Amino acid sequence: MDNKIQEIKNHVERPATEFLTGGFRPQNTLEESWIGRVFAYAESEEIPLDKEGKQMMPLIQLYLPNQPFVPEQIKDKKLITVFISHDFPDALEKMGDHWIIREYENLEEIVIKDLKSSTSYLKPFPLSSKLFTKDAPIWDGGGLEDLEGEMEDKILELEEEGIINSYYDIMEHCYSTKLGGYPSYCQPGIGIKDGFGKGFEYVFQVSSDNKAQLNVVDSGSFMFAKNSETKEWSLYYDFY
Repeated sequence: MDNKIQEIKNHVERPATEFLTGGFRPQNTLEESWIGRVFAYAESEEIPLDKEGKQMMPLIQLYLPNQPFVPEQIKDKKLITVFISHDFPDALEKMGDHWIIREYENLEEIVIKDLKSSTSYLKPFPLSSKLFTKDAPIWDGGGLEDLEGEMEDKILELEEEGIINSYYDIMEHCYSTKLGGYPSYCQPGIGIKDGFGKGFEYVFQVSSDNKAQLNVVDSGSFMFAKNSETKEWSLYYDFY
């Protein structure tokens, strides 16, 4: 491989945990991850209500200790659950009124509750996972502009020199639900940090999923970023 290509790949590519929907018989234990279902709660917790007093939909439950890659921002967590309103929040709307992330650092006080949301149309499936070692950003606003070294210019030079025909000749992107990697923008994106809000950096995404009957407006993805100082979360999504 051309040394210039390898240099770019080494600088740009990031690991991700890619989630695969269904295909195996679940055991319904806390060590499983699910889409369209949350059954892990603290004793006092229930399905959260949105600003209108309606139950949110259980979107995803992620058990982290057995994942091949976990982003640094959530390395100290054991479990993350996400709920979202039937009527999706606005992009970059603050957490609380129409979406909620719950984080758990230990499982000692977690109990399994078979709770179902009256508003949810999602079909629950267990998730398996695998390591996607070389995730690269979407070319148009996917995160290259946030990286040092003027990566976009270097890639364009390779095209001008005839070494490659396009960016995607040498880069791959994982569009699935995933931890880490880069967000799967459908439109020109907001990057991997600061576009989500000052001090926020992208952490994970939940993508449209035919099996789970999740369609983020039109084949989009929910993308979640966290502020390492304030510990707040930010939500962005776009679609085709």
